[in-house]
Amino acid sequence: MTASAVPELLIAAGSASQAERYVEAGASAVIVGDSRFGMRLPGSIPARELADAVSRIHARGAKAYVSANRLFRNGELEGLPDYLKAAAEAGADAISFGDPAVLLNAREFAPDVPLHWNPDMIATNSAAANYWGRRGAVRAVLARELNEEEIAGFRGGTSMDIQVQVHGATNIYYSYRNLVQSYMEHLGKEAALVDRGPDKGLYLIETERPDLRFPVYEDESGTHVMSADDICLLEALPDLVSMGVNSLYIEPLLKTESYNMTVLGSYRAALDRLAADGDAYVMDPKWLEAIRQIQDPERELSFGFLYKVQVY
Repeated sequence: MTASAVPELLIAAGSASQAERYVEAGASAVIVGDSRFGMRLPGSIPARELADAVSRIHARGAKAYVSANRLFRNGELEGLPDYLKAAAEAGADAISFGDPAVLLNAREFAPDVPLHWNPDMIATNSAAANYWGRRGAVRAVLARELNEEEIAGFRGGTSMDIQVQVHGATNIYYSYRNLVQSYMEHLGKEAALVDRGPDKGLYLIETERPDLRFPVYEDESGTHVMSADDICLLEALPDLVSMGVNSLYIEPLLKTESYNMTVLGSYRAALDRLAADGDAYVMDPKWLEAIRQIQDPERELSFGFLYKVQVY
């Protein structure tokens, strides 16, 4: 495998200093951004600080992507042009978007910055990706529910880069409404006094499956429900590389920084060995064991949908 064929290892960071630490731990690309314009970011970097963040990421030899993947209402579009201009002036390597309003504004205010199409759960076929590719996108962020055969089919149907999540929690439900706040108020509680952010121990539990806990939180974008387990595709990296996946994403939400750095280290070691050994590659069990040692025992590590034909 040539160096150019090694997929990038991508993670989101909540600050410039955290981005630096993630690059040092093994990331070759980092997503940053302002939570007013990007969804499910681990922290908010305002437009005025993007240049510093991007510069510090570049100084360590990694790429810097700016998130603008929020779904916008009319009243929230006013600040978008300045945000996109700030991303372009900062030297961002790409802007991630889901809402067509971002693409339309980017044509005018950030025309030279590549675009990554990231529509959350609906990037399920290459025809849709190619639609956005003809309009300027260079990468498609695939839905987490695609299995191995579907990813390979997607890869074969487009010339765009494709990105696949390989580790961490996945978003399984999103609403623009503040559902947790409404529920608290329904119970007669003062919602303003309850911290509804990530890592605050709020869960949805089904009556039929009481052992599964689905983390739920609210931010400026609305309500997010996350999976009860964590994807871990470390053992599947040779399959993903052979399929031609270009970017491997590690989801940092609901995890500590030290956890994410350990995960980055294991995936980086595996990718480096894949690049060096090619067909002779053998995964070192210690890479997976390092993750298992710090994994929340109530959150199973799984292959997600990768090897599943259908899930009921």
